[in-house]
Amino acid sequence: MKRFFIPIIIFTIILLPACKVGRFFVYNYADIKDYKKFQNRTLEAPDQSFQFAVAKKGRAVRNLNINGKDYPFDQYAEDNKTVAFLVIQNDTIQYEKYWKNYTKSSIVPSFSMAKSILSILIGIAIDEGKIKSVKEPITNYIPELKSQGFEKVNIEHLLQMTSGIEFKESYSNPFGEAATFYYGRNLRKAISKLEFEVEAGERHYYSSGDSQILGLILERALGEQTLTNYLQEKIWQPLGMEYDASWSIDRKKNGLEKTFCCVNARARDFAKIGRLYLNNGEWNGKQIVSKGWVETSTQIDTTNGSEWYYQYQWWLPTKTGDFMAQGILGQYIYVNPEKNLIIVRLGKKQGDANWWQILASLGRVY
Repeated sequence: MKRFFIPIIIFTIILLPACKVGRFFVYNYADIKDYKKFQNRTLEAPDQSFQFAVAKKGRAVRNLNINGKDYPFDQYAEDNKTVAFLVIQNDTIQYEKYWKNYTKSSIVPSFSMAKSILSILIGIAIDEGKIKSVKEPITNYIPELKSQGFEKVNIEHLLQMTSGIEFKESYSNPFGEAATFYYGRNLRKAISKLEFEVEAGERHYYSSGDSQILGLILERALGEQTLTNYLQEKIWQPLGMEYDASWSIDRKKNGLEKTFCCVNARARDFAKIGRLYLNNGEWNGKQIVSKGWVETSTQIDTTNGSEWYYQYQWWLPTKTGDFMAQGILGQYIYVNPEKNLIIVRLGKKQGDANWWQILASLGRVY
């Protein structure tokens, strides 16, 4: 069987380099260097950046107690494939460390943390009247889906991932939807082929497909402006990001941003996304996104099929008010408003660590 399978893989790699199956076998699973593999649009940083203060003697993370056993934090983080760990409290960096030859200027893909950034952009578009309401049917923006019954799905269903649309969130299947969206070169066409599994609002099911449909809705709402340009105008520059960044797209010509993933940036700039929500959408006196949107995005709602731990493309690790953005290889922007605390963890992999538990525990002790 192996002898039969190997030539198929070789054939695919050699003869089908332009197709998503070929790229799947070449790249073989999401990787921290994936920002180099895809076409992208540049996010330009402003001339003047916002800088967090740096504590002279910060409150370092020294030890973790896991199942009754103490672990030196630095070693534990390194052993579990961490490349960056940043703790900011009261706008001051208390702890900042990098591993595996990474530094504060190293680019790391957001992976699904981009879903939370997308949610902010949807909120801003609603604030500006570009999108009327989360209760709008998605076919108001993607009318070509009407023939498939998608008029039953509204924008809020996508935000809550209760759309009922069939989408297999597996990166191990080269023929599945996740591989098509991640490695494919025509996201608009891929969206047009999606089908229903259950009725909208029946249950929550984590789906990058829902986030990508949201991206197409936002693109239609913006008209000629690209999503990258909108992110730059509304967030990247107003928040004083320190570095240029990028957003991966499906193809060079007329490309669509991969809104379910793939904002490529640095740890300190990711932390500023957390600071924006920590301050209820306000940035140094300017309301970037409405306070009401932030509150809705971070409060528990279990109606219409929603789960308490997932709200408007943000994760809620506990029921005590903290929230976070999360990416597949263990990328996190964790926010604890009660402690005025932001934690960013970026990694090559999750490792064997339960980062939900670790981040929540750090939120309690800081």
